[in-house]
Amino acid sequence: MKKVLLALTAVAAFTGSAFAADLPARTYTKAPPPVMTPSWTGFYIFGGAGGGIWDADSHTVAGGVATTIDQRMGGDGWFGTVGAGYDWQFNSSWVAGVFADGQFGSLRGSMNDNFFGRTGTEKLKDTWAAGVRAGYLVAPNVLSYVNAGYTGSEWSGATLTSTLGGPAVATTPSFNRNGWFVGGGVENNLNIFGISAPGWFMKTEYRAAYFNSITLPETLASGAPSVDSVTFKPWVQTISTSLVYRFNWTGPVVAKY
Repeated sequence: MKKVLLALTAVAAFTGSAFAADLPARTYTKAPPPVMTPSWTGFYIFGGAGGGIWDADSHTVAGGVATTIDQRMGGDGWFGTVGAGYDWQFNSSWVAGVFADGQFGSLRGSMNDNFFGRTGTEKLKDTWAAGVRAGYLVAPNVLSYVNAGYTGSEWSGATLTSTLGGPAVATTPSFNRNGWFVGGGVENNLNIFGISAPGWFMKTEYRAAYFNSITLPETLASGAPSVDSVTFKPWVQTISTSLVYRFNWTGPVVAKY
């Protein structure tokens, strides 16, 4: 009996060795490298350019009494813009943040005293804004957003001449106006255009700003005050495109196996 068991054990061992010899060599695969997950959380800066128009409701006042009905004046032009902000990404697809920016350029239009027939050029020189924005990621690298906040503006004075021609007859002073704005836009990574530029984005934004009314006294060419003054209540619409750099775009390292 012992001889039979020994014989069976020897046969099993030989068979197992032969089967193992026929198996292919074991291969080992390396774990994939860590994947950099994009993150919208972090600081960013931007700069760009755009165009805009302004409209203003205005009427002429003499001795504290309105002497004309409301008239609509307007202007247009180009500007450059720079700014910075900070965003937070949450719930995977939502982004909210704060920002501040400035626009510098020349949006020129008309300033009229329709009672005495005087007209001149009024210019929006620059604006600044501070606000908040919130948006949804329609793709991991594309953000659609809305924004709103507080804004200020600086306007030039106007030199008024007679609508019949001739030298200047009066001037209005330069002034500042504050108000609020609303807007929205789209921001996307440049790689959607096939450009490999980590951290670089572009955004296109529309904004409407509404400013408080002001009454502008007129000064005659002789230096004497005029009996007339002009009210001015502007609102401004702009569209801009900017390059954006995000300092934290690469995000945290996430290992996937």
